[in-house]
Amino acid sequence: MEKGYPNHVARKKGGLVTMPFIFANEICEKLAVVGFNANMISYLTTQLHMPLTKAANTLTNFGGTASLTPLIGAFVADSFAGRFWTISVASIIYQIGMISLTLSAVLPHLRPPPCKLGDQVCEEADSRQVAILYVSLLLTALGSGGIRPCVVAFGADQFDEQDPKQNTKTWKYFNWYYFTMGASILVAVTVLVYIQDNIGWGWGLGIPTIAMFLSIIAFVVGYPLYRNLDPAGSPFTRLLQVSVAAYKKRKLKMVSDSNLLYDNEELDTAISLGGRLLHTKQMKFLDKAAIVTEEDSVKSPNLWRLNTVHRVEELKSVIRMGPIWASGILLITAYAQQGTFSLQQAKTMNRHLTNSFQIPAGSMSVFTIVTMLSTIALYDRVLIRVARKFTGLDRGITFLQRMGIGFVISIIATFVAGFVEIKRKAAASAHGLVDHPHDMIPISVFWLVPQYSLHGMAEAFMSIGHLEFFYDQAPESMRSTATALFWTAISAGNYMSTLLVSLVHKYSARADGTNWLPNSNLNKGKLEYFYWLLTLLQVLNFIYYVCCAKMYTLKPIEVAKKESAHESGQSGVELGNRV
Repeated sequence: MEKGYPNHVARKKGGLVTMPFIFANEICEKLAVVGFNANMISYLTTQLHMPLTKAANTLTNFGGTASLTPLIGAFVADSFAGRFWTISVASIIYQIGMISLTLSAVLPHLRPPPCKLGDQVCEEADSRQVAILYVSLLLTALGSGGIRPCVVAFGADQFDEQDPKQNTKTWKYFNWYYFTMGASILVAVTVLVYIQDNIGWGWGLGIPTIAMFLSIIAFVVGYPLYRNLDPAGSPFTRLLQVSVAAYKKRKLKMVSDSNLLYDNEELDTAISLGGRLLHTKQMKFLDKAAIVTEEDSVKSPNLWRLNTVHRVEELKSVIRMGPIWASGILLITAYAQQGTFSLQQAKTMNRHLTNSFQIPAGSMSVFTIVTMLSTIALYDRVLIRVARKFTGLDRGITFLQRMGIGFVISIIATFVAGFVEIKRKAAASAHGLVDHPHDMIPISVFWLVPQYSLHGMAEAFMSIGHLEFFYDQAPESMRSTATALFWTAISAGNYMSTLLVSLVHKYSARADGTNWLPNSNLNKGKLEYFYWLLTLLQVLNFIYYVCCAKMYTLKPIEVAKKESAHESGQSGVELGNRV
């Protein structure tokens, strides 16, 4: 019996019936993460009475740790634990962290006493109370690292690529995965933040903690329905083995016929259940790892000297994905400005809906999320059907084309943002408010809606295309690791934003005190220049992406057709034409 998905089991397990169980886990994880992070600075400063700089550093350290843990979770899943058990254990770890955070918000002795009326200096959290916070944050970061890269790959695993009734469902899954994730984020930044600010942190943290508990039960209950792929060992070890073998044989001459390269179907069975990768002509120096010499044993090869074509192509696939991965960083850099400078713009503008109610500046991201959700729904229900008539593809357009559309929309978003900033400053000047950064400028905050909405539309195209690209083009045994790259691109984009802002702030400073990005008075800055710099960088990045996409080689797969090939001993070849 073949290791992994036996034929008689694969037909019965997986499919759409598993989605409620998987999505429940993802929704509650996002409720917990976003519901706390969106308002964490408030919790640290008002509940634990941390100084602003210390609170900011805590957030930075937590964010940096959380951005690295998906790589750890993906490694564990792909190497030995499998995706189901990684998600299950990670969810429990996350649950413990959330319980700890909730208890610290509820139990009086786990946080400093409330500030007394008239006190200038409040009692800061002691070392024990801070230690509980740090341990709780670490547990949530570790738990999130096991959930994020695995749940998306695990969900896509439920659709059998060799089953014609299921293999076209994967692209739909990515759309609705991102939709449910966005919907949970929308609830977190509205309902949960409101509860935290107006009802209390006990309820604000307790609700996602309870939801997480229920999601773990739902996810585990669905176990009999899941298709579970056995882990195939450390993918990093295999990549390293190919690299070492190619280096050891670097002086050998290439064989004249690629059919002479080493192939061992039995050896590759555990890591190529969906089909073996076929030889490609790029990066021929790596092919030397598959050249058989007199020193090599073909029956029990030393994998540090001899590797199969499939394993060599695994490494080639990872290398080929690198440039496409890098192209997504700058889009996240542009997107990140919504939480920084766009938010600062909103703070200076008229946010009143009525005389007594005004939109919180931090809630402007709702326009991004709502637009993203609307675009996903429109794309799935309308745009795909229209595009299908022209392209003939079941998914409408390829994921590379989808990413390209996202890049173009993001360019428009930052370009428009620059002109909106000019209008905002003109209003400040017209009303004599240039020197009054804390006074409200009589211009509606809804002028910012286009840039927020365009970023949401760009994310609906680019981010989902990016995620789908990683899952589809990664070697089958490395899909958790590949989807973790999606999160590392987000992390790199945020770090790039920090670097870019720092460089612009430093080198745009003048002797008279002016600066493109001033520390205190945005009205005297040149934020529009910064937005247009981002626009220019994104145009260059788009040109780079188009070149990468044109040169990109889709992974070619030799797929064993489940019934006909099994009976006739033949196999079909699929040259990456799923996109």
